[in-house]
Amino acid sequence: MRNHAMVAAASLALCAGANAQSNEELKARLDDALRIIQDLQGRVKALEEQKKAPAEAAAPAGTWGAPAVAPNSKAEEGAKDAGQAHVEIYGQAMLDAIYDFNRMNPDWAATLRPSQIPIACPGSPGCGKEGNFIMSARQTQLGVRGFIPTSLGLIKTDVSFDLFGTGGGSTQVHWLRAWGELGMFGAGQTETNFMDLDAFPNTIDYWGPPGMVFIRNPQLRITPYSQKGLTLALSLEAPNSAIDTGKLTDVDPSLGDTVSGWNRWPDLVGSLRFDGDWGHVKGAAIVRQVGAQNTADPSGRSVTKTGWGINLAGSVKLFAKDSLSFQVATGDAIASYMNDGGVDMAPNAELHAETVKSLGWFAYLNHAWSEKLTSAVGFSQHTQDNTGGQFDSAFHQGSYGSVNLLWTPAKNVLTGAEYIWGENKAKDGSSADDERIQFSTKFQF
Repeated sequence: MRNHAMVAAASLALCAGANAQSNEELKARLDDALRIIQDLQGRVKALEEQKKAPAEAAAPAGTWGAPAVAPNSKAEEGAKDAGQAHVEIYGQAMLDAIYDFNRMNPDWAATLRPSQIPIACPGSPGCGKEGNFIMSARQTQLGVRGFIPTSLGLIKTDVSFDLFGTGGGSTQVHWLRAWGELGMFGAGQTETNFMDLDAFPNTIDYWGPPGMVFIRNPQLRITPYSQKGLTLALSLEAPNSAIDTGKLTDVDPSLGDTVSGWNRWPDLVGSLRFDGDWGHVKGAAIVRQVGAQNTADPSGRSVTKTGWGINLAGSVKLFAKDSLSFQVATGDAIASYMNDGGVDMAPNAELHAETVKSLGWFAYLNHAWSEKLTSAVGFSQHTQDNTGGQFDSAFHQGSYGSVNLLWTPAKNVLTGAEYIWGENKAKDGSSADDERIQFSTKFQF
């Protein structure tokens, strides 16, 4: 290209020179031709460098492979803001090294759930010699978010999982979210509308406070209002009835195997959230129907009860470097929504079905010592008012406290240690506790 341009320019200059009337005019025309040639040379060089630069940036030393594509994530033809179409990959690789001074149910050794601390030994999972060390990568996560402009608005999707299945420390796929939104409408599985995920304290233990409302639930959700720091959301969510047959098995031992939870209607949840420079607070309420049926009864005998609950949670800035995360939740038949422990329905002293009341709360102080050094310290409890028809060994209260020191040496890298204490208390007052030290390292992307 460069040679062709130079020849063309020289030819034009010579033709023009042949018609000149004097040597001075010929010399002037030759000078113009030389300037044209130099200008063309500069432009050609700039174009070649421009083409070369992106190629080198995209594939330095030929190390990159084929590009990743998402054929179904392109914008709908004619959609507004079509340039917003994109897909994001995110996740973390995380290792936990844990030393238990006492013991846990082996299926839950990678986290401290108070309800899984064995009380009656021998005979309960986890009984044996005290002191146990494990290493786990089960907090590792992988997720994909999609954003697709359409004629009705922007579709947002989030599909993610971690490796926190049960099974004594093994890594198993555990789905977290399979969620999609279009405008005010959402459907799929995500955090229940009854909880406040943003109130979760800055801890590294996977399960966290037992007194926190925490479940990722299949649901249909509508958010009719979200502006000026105020958000209103309503949802229909997948129901679940956690049943304790209790002393019914003294009458008929087979009922422990044949009586199971039964749900006719979805749970109805409403929430209202306020956001400001001071932090945020969220109030939520739930109404639900819990039930049980005897699958071995030819008459199809069943029972249903109404459950309800309220929850107030949030995170408030206290000082420049401190914040308080908190929650208080109470209600009948809401144990299915609590982070750990309890049942929704159990027999009373007359062996008739009765909803079981729960009270769950936590309070955590989050403090930043510096830009790279933080701590969180706090306490949590979940307590149930046991019924007369439950056995003495039934879960009554789970208590939990922790303190940590976490360091962020570089962007997307976190490491640190956490001391955790938990106690499991039964209806008859018997109890057992566990203490542990957890060291964790996390790399995010």
